[in-house]
Amino acid sequence: MTDTSFGACDTPHMEREIVNPPGAEPRARPRAGSRNEPHTEPGARERADPLGRREAHKAATRKALNDAARRMFEERGYERTTVRDIATEAGVTERTFFRYFPSKEDLVLEEVLELIPVVQSLVVARPADEDPYTAALNAVLALVADRRLALMFSGPPRRFGGRPMGHLPPVLGQFEDGLAKAFMERLAARDPATATPLRAAVLSRAAVGAMRSALFEYTALPVQERTEGLARELLDTAFAHLTEGWPA
Repeated sequence: MTDTSFGACDTPHMEREIVNPPGAEPRARPRAGSRNEPHTEPGARERADPLGRREAHKAATRKALNDAARRMFEERGYERTTVRDIATEAGVTERTFFRYFPSKEDLVLEEVLELIPVVQSLVVARPADEDPYTAALNAVLALVADRRLALMFSGPPRRFGGRPMGHLPPVLGQFEDGLAKAFMERLAARDPATATPLRAAVLSRAAVGAMRSALFEYTALPVQERTEGLARELLDTAFAHLTEGWPA
């Protein structure tokens, strides 16, 4: 009678799995490359995950373009840096640049969007005794020290003041909304009775206005006069104007 139980071999030439008897030493597994181990064709693993490699390559290219733009803007200034300059510095073609960014402005604006959650977390993490403006200022100064704002401080904010751009208001709005959420969290933790969305929004828009004013002042200067120390000084002064009283 044919054995039809689980694990039975219904083909005479098919090898059964060898199970060690109780108490016996476990058999060693076949060494890599032995006849009993399935052969893996060279490169098969890489071909099995082409999407992962492609995404990693895209991320590396985007980072190279951002890093190149930061260096070029700092050395030459935004206006004197072309898309070709950025692409050459990054080791890619202009066509590749435009696959990632429609323009130089979009490259900088994307950097701003990526900073929103960073600013939020920094503001929320500031000491509880700091008022909203002080918390926002110290968060931004931390980014300046970390060179996370280098692209913004060497980029196109000065042009935005004279030539409105269709995609600028949404970016500013998202930045203000992100900061307002951080302010709301701080206000609620300190005094829930005064934590209203309107108050958080007013404080946020005033703080962003101070940041933008410092950026405009900074980028209006010749490139050779722009320093990290001056950027910090302008930010300090801009935020101080928010809290000082009206002249008598």
